[in-house]
Amino acid sequence: MRIDAHHHVWTLARGDYGWLTPDLASIYRDFHLSDLAPHLAAAGITGTILVQAAPTEAETGFLLDVAEDADIVRGVVGWIDFDAEDALARIDALAARRLLVGLRPMVQDIADDDWLLGPRLQPLLAAMAGYGLVFDALVLPRHLPRLLRVVRRHPELSFVLDHFGKPRLATGDIADWRGDIALLAEQPNVVCKLSGLVTEAARDWQVADLRDAVDHALVCFGPQRMLWGSDWPVVNLAGRYDKWLAAAENLLAALSADEKAAVFGGNAARVYLTQRGRRAA
Repeated sequence: MRIDAHHHVWTLARGDYGWLTPDLASIYRDFHLSDLAPHLAAAGITGTILVQAAPTEAETGFLLDVAEDADIVRGVVGWIDFDAEDALARIDALAARRLLVGLRPMVQDIADDDWLLGPRLQPLLAAMAGYGLVFDALVLPRHLPRLLRVVRRHPELSFVLDHFGKPRLATGDIADWRGDIALLAEQPNVVCKLSGLVTEAARDWQVADLRDAVDHALVCFGPQRMLWGSDWPVVNLAGRYDKWLAAAENLLAALSADEKAAVFGGNAARVYLTQRGRRAA
């Protein structure tokens, strides 16, 4: 089974995508599964993980409804207000939806860089682990040392590092990122998502611009702890679905057939769909 482990859909009229503004012209419109379908068919992808793009529980409900009506969506990574007084009850309620496979606070947009270390978060992460939910970490390089502390505190919880932690590929300033990635990879409950790199690279990016970061993450995590995602339609800001997929295949060309199958599907199925979601056929 080939899985796109990271994509979105959205409807602008919902009104909860504060980051999505008209200056992002190539993605400032509605995107539905019907728009994604031709890309999936061309790539031979038969399952996807649908990921939140708005910090609202209403959007998570919308995504779960979309998933219920589409067999190709194997699971949803949603959002809850982790700062709410009743956050634990909110997790309990959402966990009743079997297609919810993870939660993703938008850490990159939270003003407090130490938010991940707050005491309120600890029982919520324990609850997520109890339900078999994955924590998708949408972070920036400066958050990686803090994320490492959280990962060590919660060995029972699976963490997915979205977009490699967004290394600064456009400037080439990735020395600190390299060190932090190596430390994170020492923790067995973390996997790395090969996604979102082209929007961190220079506008006229080439495959060579991505190779250093991908090679480093591959050495650190290994092919059994890396999963590919398109980040569609955000990827349209820096290319096309097929261009990014071809780049990823180029970057991983040296892997064996079994290792490629793991990165492009098997690992996502193991991480997200072992306990929850829509099982692979």
